Parts: sequence; structure tokens; C-alpha cells
Amino acid sequence: MSATIISCGEATQDAAPHDLIIRGGTIVNGSGDARFTGDVIVDGDRIVAVTKGASPAQATEEIDASGLIVAPGFINMLSWAPHTLIVDGRGMSDVLQGVTLEVMGEGSSMGPLNDAMKQTAVNQQGDLRFDIEWTSLGDYFDYMEARGISPNIASFVGAETVRVHELGEDDIDPTPDQLAAMRGLVRSAMEEGALGVGSSLIYAPGTFAETDELVALTTEAAKCGGMYISHMRSEGGKLLEAVDELITIARESGAPAEIYHFKQGGKDNWSKIDGAIERVEAARAEGLRITADMYTYTAGATGLDAAMPTWVQAGGYPKWRERLQDPEIRKRVAEEMKHPGDGWENLYADAGGPEKTLLMGFNNPELKKYTGMTLAEVAAERGTSPEETAMDLVIEDGSRVGVAYFLMDEDNVKRAVGLPWMSFGSDAGAPATEGVFLKSSTHPRAYGNFARVLGKYVREEGATTLESAVHRMTAFPASNLGIRDRGTLKEGQYADIVVFDAATITDHATYENPHQYATGVRDVFINGVQVVKGGEHTGATPGRALRGAGWTGWPDGGACAD
Repeated sequence: MSATIISCGEATQDAAPHDLIIRGGTIVNGSGDARFTGDVIVDGDRIVAVTKGASPAQATEEIDASGLIVAPGFINMLSWAPHTLIVDGRGMSDVLQGVTLEVMGEGSSMGPLNDAMKQTAVNQQGDLRFDIEWTSLGDYFDYMEARGISPNIASFVGAETVRVHELGEDDIDPTPDQLAAMRGLVRSAMEEGALGVGSSLIYAPGTFAETDELVALTTEAAKCGGMYISHMRSEGGKLLEAVDELITIARESGAPAEIYHFKQGGKDNWSKIDGAIERVEAARAEGLRITADMYTYTAGATGLDAAMPTWVQAGGYPKWRERLQDPEIRKRVAEEMKHPGDGWENLYADAGGPEKTLLMGFNNPELKKYTGMTLAEVAAERGTSPEETAMDLVIEDGSRVGVAYFLMDEDNVKRAVGLPWMSFGSDAGAPATEGVFLKSSTHPRAYGNFARVLGKYVREEGATTLESAVHRMTAFPASNLGIRDRGTLKEGQYADIVVFDAATITDHATYENPHQYATGVRDVFINGVQVVKGGEHTGATPGRALRGAGWTGWPDGGACAD
């Protein structure tokens, strides 16, 4: 049977050999359309043709994908890989799942920085240590490309980052001049290629930003074709009010908006999924582009800062640590920790207390023995209350201490996987099962989020179809982000391609043993270069920084309006 050319590139037998043909795979092209069997033809870093049926063309390298799925590379909508990629540019845990783009910037971003911010960041480094050799977000992009990375990267500019740049870490409101300077920083970041503004509103100092401040910053991003994306002010007791705030910011700024890691934290809040969905869908029906992303686990991972009121953290870690050594303040904090937060999000209380708080990451070598224990277990061993123990660990570790809180309902997770406006993000770094990464535990989502979507929720539970899941891991987020020429398998698109076995793809990471790679992905190509071959990383580092619509380096000069 002759081939049908789906993308009208060169695919004839008489043409000069192409660089690569992936032959005979079941193509799920990212559009959401039904799968078909065919070939994907690549020259350099671009796809030049996709055919239904066998192509007569020839290539220097040909790969048999019979019986396997061929799809666009997956997009991690919430990545905490900016640090892990500096230490190990391979991005092992994600690339081995088929992730080809890491999207960063949840609240904080790698620029713009000032000297004080750089020093604070160095002081707070734990197992992963590196010099900060950049200042702006654009500098960071250039630094990473020169250093060599396997996946592509992109980033929002952090609302918290521009706030700290101008105001420091105290609970204060900006003056008009300070707000103008913050808006200028957003504009500069957009022109350097930021995708929009990202916020994280349960943590100090990001939580100190009021709605009008966020509208002002997002308005600058909207002028440059950017969007707003947020870890909302509440995912528990005030979830619905937080969704309303996000929609208000979108409406008043003119920017699309996305909810980071859509969830309902705490058993008392599980039923709020209906109201959250209703609000999003009503806004979408109104014409606002409101979307969400998620990770596919029932525990979140953050720090003990999410167990303590934000007032005690104002001014940054040194002031937080100092306050926690005051006996009267300790009594007040301990009492507030035991109850749902009043004006702040208490994940410790929402999870159900110390038995549902798993300790995962310490900087202090003397405390690493507690890794993998619950806060209740450590408190019993130390002979102090869980609340006192939490405060002592923050003091002794010199950090917020990495923890997991078991918050969510599995039925809600499964339901959310099928929502048509849902994409996926790990909310984790991209570590490896070796070296410095083994000094601390991590959430299993760092190693399994994308394989889990395809294995557990598509193949085993039927929460969504393969075509829909792939669409919402590829073309859908690429379109939302305004990423050019990525997200689908068609002529002219960059050759970010994953070949995997839909019958076997599986996540293996657990809370007890998280450092385990997923299996089932055979081959990964990024910008036309093979990064995974036969399930093993090739060591190639073809990743690039992908810029947003406002980047001044585009041939048209970028989308920023005056």
C-alpha cells in the first residue's frame, strides 16, 4: 500500500536520504485525533513528513517502531529542575519518561536577581551546590544552553522574585514607584523570553502579594502575549475563593490563567472539586482561557514552612529561625499549627497532623537519619511534641525541611485526569538514581508522574483515552504557553519525539523508595537528536531554552505592545 502524506514534506523514494525515519509506529500525533500507523521523517532538528502507511523514502538512520506508540515529546508544566539540571544536565528522571520540555517558574524564577538575592540563594543551598553566574532570566537561559542540557527549558518570571528584588521578604505593600519597577522587571523578563507571570501564594514572601499587585504584574505579561499561572492562595479551606481570585486576575489583566497542581487538600475539602470545576468551566464559557495542570498522586511535597503561619516567616529564613527560638512565639506557633490556618494555608493540619507528614529532605547531615520517617515518629524519638519537633528541625537544618503531606483523595485525582482542560506537571526536579541525589529522598512524582498518567490512569483505569492524554501532555500545553513549532507530529515542527510501549509503560517510584526510574519509554529525540535509545540515556545534551511570544529575538521582534 502506498503512503499517504499527512504532512506535505518530502517523502519520495528518489529524494536524497533523510537523516531519520521512525518506521511503522502507531502515531498519536498530539492533536487528539485517532491514532494511525505510519512513519515520521526527520531532517536536522525538524520533522519534514508524517505518513499514513509505509513511506518509500530512505534515511541514514531508520528505527523500527512497530507495535509502539510514537508521540510528540511530553511537556512538564510544573518543573523544579532549574537546580537539578545545573548539577546533572541529563534530566534523567523526566527524560526517561519522555519529557522533552521542562517549564519552570512557580512563584520564583532564576532571574531577575540582585546581589542580595544571589547571596541568599547560595546560603540556602543544600545537597545541590553551584555558583550563580547569571543575573537575569535571559542570562540563565544562555548559561544553561552553554552548559549543556538534554531537555528543553522554558520559564515564567516569578511574581515572588520580582517582589523580593524590589521589596525584600517583608510583609509590605509596594509604593507606586516600587510597583512600577516591578512591572518593568516583568516587561524585561518577557522580552528575554519568559512565558508570563508565575505566583505561589501560600508561601512567604509570595503570599504577601495582594490581588491588585498580581493584576498589575500580569497586565505587563499580557501585553507581551504571556499568561498567568498560580499555586493559588488556597487549595483547601478557601479553595473556591482562590479559584475566584485567579479568574479575577485573568479577567482584569487580559491574560489567560492556569491553576498549578489542581487539587483539593484535606478530607474536609475533597467535596469542593465540584465547585472548582464549575468555576473553571463557567469562566471558560465566558470566553476566558482558564486551564489547570496536576500531578497524579495523593500527597503533595513542600516544606515545614507550609505547617507554620506566614507571619513568623516574614523577612526570610534568618528572621524565621530567630523567631522560632523565642519561647512565647513558639507557644503561639505551636497552637496555630494544630488548627486550620486563619489567613494562611496550613497543610500540616489539612493532612491530619504528624502521622501524615513524611520527612524527605534535610541539609544538615546529622538530621538525614530522619529521612523517610513521619514527623510523629521523629517527635516520639526525640521526646518532644510534633509541633516543637517541627520548629526544632527548621532551626537545626538551616532550611524549611522537605516534607510530603498526604492531602488528596484518589477518586478526585482520577476524575481530574480526565478533564479536557487539564495538563500535567511533576512539581519536582529531574534527578538521577546516583550521586548527590541519593543524599535525600524525594516525592515519587519526580520519577513517575508522566508514566503514571499513561500506565495507571490510561491503560489500567481508563480515566481518559491515550489520544486525549497525549494531547494534554503535548499540543495542549504547547498552545497554552505559546510555544512555537512544538507539541505535534507534523511537518515543520521541531523533532521532539517519544517512542514508548503503551502496554508496559509503568512508574516504579514509591514514597518508601522514590529513586526508581519509570520503564516503557524506548526512544526519545529532542531537537532531532536521540537522547534515549533502548531505554538508556545516550548522554546527548541538545536541549534549548524556548522563549515566549514577547522575546525580542524573534524575527518579528516579539509581541510586546507599548
